[in-house]
Amino acid sequence: MTTGKINVSVENIFPLIKKFLYSDHEIFLRELVSNGTDATLKLKHLISIGEAKVEYGNPVIEIKVDKEGKKIHIIDQGLGMTADEVEKYINQVAFSGAEEFLDKYKDSAKDSGIIGHFGLGFYSAFMVAEKVEIITKSYKDEPAAHWTCDGSPEFTLEPADKTSRGTEIILHIAEDSLEFLEDSKISGLLNKYNKFMPIPIKFGTRTETLPKPEDAPEDYVNETIEVDNIINNPNPAWTKQPSELSDEDYKNFYRELYPMQFEEPLFNIHLNVDYPFNLTGILYFPKLGNDMQIQKDKIQLYQNQVYVTDNVEGIVPEFLTMLKGVIDSPDIPLNVSRSGLQADGAVKKISNYITRKVADKLKSLFNENRADFEAKWNDIKIVLEYGMLSEDKFYEKAAAFVLYPTVDDTYFTLEELKEKLKENQTDKDGKLVVLYAGNKDAQHSYIEAAKEKGYQVLLLDSPIISHLIQKIENDNKDVTFVRVDSDHIDNLIKKDENTISKLSDEEKETLKTSLEAYIPKAYSVQLEAMDSQAAPFIITQPEFMRRMKEMSQTGGGGMFGMGNMPEMYNLVVNTNSDLASSILNTEDKTHQEHLVKQALDLAKLSQNLLKGEALTAFVKRSFEMIK
Repeated sequence: MTTGKINVSVENIFPLIKKFLYSDHEIFLRELVSNGTDATLKLKHLISIGEAKVEYGNPVIEIKVDKEGKKIHIIDQGLGMTADEVEKYINQVAFSGAEEFLDKYKDSAKDSGIIGHFGLGFYSAFMVAEKVEIITKSYKDEPAAHWTCDGSPEFTLEPADKTSRGTEIILHIAEDSLEFLEDSKISGLLNKYNKFMPIPIKFGTRTETLPKPEDAPEDYVNETIEVDNIINNPNPAWTKQPSELSDEDYKNFYRELYPMQFEEPLFNIHLNVDYPFNLTGILYFPKLGNDMQIQKDKIQLYQNQVYVTDNVEGIVPEFLTMLKGVIDSPDIPLNVSRSGLQADGAVKKISNYITRKVADKLKSLFNENRADFEAKWNDIKIVLEYGMLSEDKFYEKAAAFVLYPTVDDTYFTLEELKEKLKENQTDKDGKLVVLYAGNKDAQHSYIEAAKEKGYQVLLLDSPIISHLIQKIENDNKDVTFVRVDSDHIDNLIKKDENTISKLSDEEKETLKTSLEAYIPKAYSVQLEAMDSQAAPFIITQPEFMRRMKEMSQTGGGGMFGMGNMPEMYNLVVNTNSDLASSILNTEDKTHQEHLVKQALDLAKLSQNLLKGEALTAFVKRSFEMIK
């Protein structure tokens, strides 16, 4: 037996490891299982090139919990180590790596800046163990070795009687980490971090019921057997070629990733690139609707099938963090802070690739089955609209497949829309006016007025539509978007023809003065000569003010503080209506006030603006009128 000191300059490195990484101490299992996997895969490689003359067999990595003995065993059937290799890789490399890691990251780690903590490797065992043993036998024909360390820089190394190839690590769990002796805890961690690792992982056994033989009697009791409980799927869908997978395979994998998710995904995008970086993965579009408050970070990041995080900010473009699925790349640097990650050139390339791949897939789905794409539009539009706003590369490609639906459920791309509307909805200044509604029911009367003129009305109802409209208008100087309730219909698309007013300028002035005496300050009175059959009072909301307010409320646009401004409305009064003449000509001021208030309340009612006490008073007044 030999004893010695681990060659580290920091005498108290073990307490430092424990304290420094304490918030994340559960990752010890991931690290040790990953080491076992690496050792097994390296052996496979050496056998394949003829360097190791041994049988590979069907290796597994086994985890055993000895609750009474307060021990956890992690056993692999990989390369194993000779005594010299233990001396080199454990006493020198692992712990000099520990020192370097601590020195480099002790400042940034406290803000959970290190996204993966990969590279902690073997010494992460000391986060939960007061003593660690390694019993290992190399695939080379050399004696087994037994290394022990109790958390001080002293270690012992002696021969062992292990006869089978591979490494067993025994953790003597510290008093403050006894939770890791619970089967449910270990099972949970294996499921979280090692669910898709490439070597089978055994944790205990489970009972399996054998099928009933065909000639079995009625009172036959099915036999059961104990089988290894393999907790992982070593060949998950993203490691296969798209040509090997059916639609059902993709759906099954989605259920495997999200067992508590009951809705099927709408479609998936399989990522597979090996140049200029390695990246594989499958992204799923879930049903989203208009909800911007979706739980983000549902995409899981793996490195060589080992789970890292579900916070993929910086790696996946922000608009795609609303999707679900898996990305696996050995090229994403894990031992860096988030700010470092976002500045990394390889990561930027990966993000750009994902954006391009998603755009290409959407375009092909649109081209292959437009009807199906249209049917799914309302469930995916929020992601695509957000992508157009936040990623210029996506915006450029999106013109080919982003849709603009009408209130009658027909769908156009922007170019189709321009072609469709140019004849009827070009104003006197040559500008194409795109009319839209934000709510089909609330703006019903305005939509109907537009339809009577033969105009198309889009239904654009997502919470970020004001931002998107602004961007489209900036890029298409000959197009303007106007909501149908922002003015009366003749003013929305100004043609040359003007309707003659029945009232003289003097009468209009008198009428305006009378109206303003009874109309609240929130309404700006606007007299317009319209068709005599049009509504006498129409409430509109100026496009510019409403849009700026909406943009301010949803962030990233509008004018400072406009989100908190009170609502402002125009009251458009049709001077050619009989009601306008009645208000103008009545001598009875009480009756005049009554007419104005009743008409204003009716206009407010049509816009869903009449509420509370004012609604109660209106209903009471209306009942009195029909006695």
